Amino acid sequence: MSATSSAAATFRRRFPMLERTVHLSSCSLGARSTDLDHALGRMAADMTLGAGAWERFSRQVDRARARFARLIGADAERVAVVPNASVGAYQVASTLGRRRGRHRIVSSTAEFPSISHVWLAQGRDGTEVVHAPCAGKPVDETADGYGDDGAGDGAGDWAGDCVADYAALIDERTRLVSVPLVTYAEGRVMPVAEIAAIAHAAGAPVFVDAYQAVGVRPVRVDELGCDFLVAGTMKYLLGLPGLAFLYVRAPGSLGLDPVLTGWFGRVDPFAFDVSLLDFPAAATRFETGTPAVPAAYAANAGFDLVEPLDLAEVRDHVLALTDLAAGGLRERGEQVVLPPRRTRGAHLCLFDPEPESLARFLAEQGVSVSPRGRYVRIACHFYNDAGDVAALCAAVSAYRSKHGSCGGVRVHS
Repeated sequence: MSATSSAAATFRRRFPMLERTVHLSSCSLGARSTDLDHALGRMAADMTLGAGAWERFSRQVDRARARFARLIGADAERVAVVPNASVGAYQVASTLGRRRGRHRIVSSTAEFPSISHVWLAQGRDGTEVVHAPCAGKPVDETADGYGDDGAGDGAGDWAGDCVADYAALIDERTRLVSVPLVTYAEGRVMPVAEIAAIAHAAGAPVFVDAYQAVGVRPVRVDELGCDFLVAGTMKYLLGLPGLAFLYVRAPGSLGLDPVLTGWFGRVDPFAFDVSLLDFPAAATRFETGTPAVPAAYAANAGFDLVEPLDLAEVRDHVLALTDLAAGGLRERGEQVVLPPRRTRGAHLCLFDPEPESLARFLAEQGVSVSPRGRYVRIACHFYNDAGDVAALCAAVSAYRSKHGSCGGVRVHS
C-alpha cells in the first residue's frame, strides 16, 4: 500500500481542515477542500458579470453532468441534473406508467427512507410496495474473523440471502425494483447485478441509489445492469448539498412524460413558449427549474479531486482503514459492525445505546462521525489516515472513561 499511502497523503493536503479536525463523517458530508473554496470564489466573481453570469452558470451545470456520466461509464445524454435523490426517484416512479398487472415496487428494508418514502407515496394510485428483509440478517458484532471470507460473522451468506429475499418478491406484478448499492446504515455492498438479472428476467427495470458509493469505489452502470441510478455531490464526491444526478438508460422510452417539470426540461429551454410542453429524448427531460448554482461549482471542484484518482486504490485504502479502526475499537471492548471486505462500503458502525451522545462528545474532541439509529457511523475517504483512526479510538476510550461502558450488550444487525 506504499504507493496508495503516498497518493493519499498528497490528496489529504487539499483539505486544510484536516489539520485541526478528524473527519470521519463523509457518509454524511464530505470534507471541505481548497478546491471547493476556490470554486465558490469563482462563482462569486462570475456574479459580477450580471446577466452574463448565467452563461457561466450553465456551463458549470453541463460540465458537472458530463463528468458524472464519465464517472459511472455513461453518456451525458443519459444523465439529468436534479436537486436531490428523492426528486430523482420521483421522476422515475411517476413516469414508468402502469402496464397491465404491474402494480408492485420491490424495495428492501436496507433502503434509505427518503427513497422508500417516494415509492410508498405512489400508493395513492394502487401501487403496492414490498420490502425484502435485507437489513435484518444476524451479525454478531462481538465475533472474530471479519475477513474476506466472512468467517465467524454470519455474513458469509448475507448477499446470497439478500438475492433470495428479492427473488421471492419479484414476479410478473413488478413494475420497479429498487436496490441501494451501499446501504446507508451498515455500509454493506448490495448484490445489485444479481438482483438486476432477476428483475430483468421478470420484465422489471432496476433503480439504484449509489449515494454511499460514488467517489469512493468504482461504479459502472453497465456492470450493475441497472436502468436508473441516482447519486449526489455532498458526500464522497466532495461537493455541497443541492445537486444530484439521475442516470436513465433509455430516457425516451418510459411510459409517461414527467409531471414535475420546468423550463430546463424542454427541447429548447430558451424558446420561452408558454404554450408548448415538449420533452427532449435525452435525460434532460427529467430536469425542472434552475439548479443550485453554488452546488454546481462545488460539484466540479469535487470532480477535480476525484477524477485523477484510481477508485480501486481509494476503495482499498478505505478498507484498510476500516480494518484498522475495527481492530482498535475491538481491542477496547467496543462492538462494531464490519462486513467482509467484499461486501463492505466505506464506513463501519460502532454500537452505542446513546449514539447521539457519543457523537456529540467525539465532536467536542475534534472527531466528526455520523450517528444513525443505534450506531455511530465511522466513514473513511482517501484523505483519512491511521492518525485519524488513533484519534478516534482515543476519543472513544475517553468517552467510556467518563460515561462507562456500553454494557457489553450482545447486539445483532
